[in-house]
Amino acid sequence: MIVWLQVIGVALILAGVALTFITALGMLRLSSLFARMHASTKPQVLGLVLMCAGLACVMQQLHVAVTLVLVVMMQFFVAPISAHMLGRSVYRLGQTGRGELVNDEYAEDLQRAREHAEK
Repeated sequence: MIVWLQVIGVALILAGVALTFITALGMLRLSSLFARMHASTKPQVLGLVLMCAGLACVMQQLHVAVTLVLVVMMQFFVAPISAHMLGRSVYRLGQTGRGELVNDEYAEDLQRAREHAEK
């Protein structure tokens, strides 16, 4: 096995762990739902990518690398969709403060949809 590749892999895993820890801190420290959603999707996904890349470097086996690529691809699809659906449902239920929003374009879209449905 190539030793320098394992060292790079361990460094990538540690960077991924650091980003995941930052995600956990963000979830604890941030107050609004939208800020927490940002903290739970952005650094968490990058942390997972770094950890998977590091694991692929450490393991140095093709079937492990292929599996990790599939894990990363699924994370790229699932994280934004789940964050979007969570934010949309919380907004529609009125569980978030409207004062937190700087520009509320979604309210305008909902109003247009209501007017169109009434016609």
